[in-house]
Amino acid sequence: MPRKTLKQWLPSPTRIRRLESLHVLGEWIYQPNLWHINRYSTSMAFFTGLFVAFLPIPGQMPVAAIMAVLLRCNLPLSVALVWVTNPLTMPAIFYISYRVGALLIDVPVQVLEFELSLAWLSARIGSIWKPLLLGSVLCGLLFGSLGYTGVNLFWRWHVSRQWRRRRRRRAARAKRAPDEE
Repeated sequence: MPRKTLKQWLPSPTRIRRLESLHVLGEWIYQPNLWHINRYSTSMAFFTGLFVAFLPIPGQMPVAAIMAVLLRCNLPLSVALVWVTNPLTMPAIFYISYRVGALLIDVPVQVLEFELSLAWLSARIGSIWKPLLLGSVLCGLLFGSLGYTGVNLFWRWHVSRQWRRRRRRRAARAKRAPDEE
């Protein structure tokens, strides 16, 4: 993964130390693993963020932050990836999760006319919570694992490509050096 690109988007450790709002959380928030960009922290952050994004719970960002702290992966990336489920994508993601869960526990799929309201949720939650929760956890595990694997493979490919380029440049420089003498 292009570390330089990620570093442009994420705050630096000194900038994080200067944020007054984080002092409330104590010293543990400044652990280097939570802010470091390497293959493990980035790929695990993708797993964490995508897994939590599929959970049908309020407060996904704090849950992703807690998981990032427990798994010692990149905190800002984990929290940012939760926004895969946003107001535009949430209905489709949760409907697909519901369908997967209903298929697995052999519950007839109800034709739901979705309405974003507390009244609709309280009326329907009793009949849909089991398939929705099962499907959400399984889809979260699937897409989190795909994100983890994809970032891991991309990171390895990128690093090996950089090594090949470096080797070619050194070989070209070594070829030119005897000719110049």
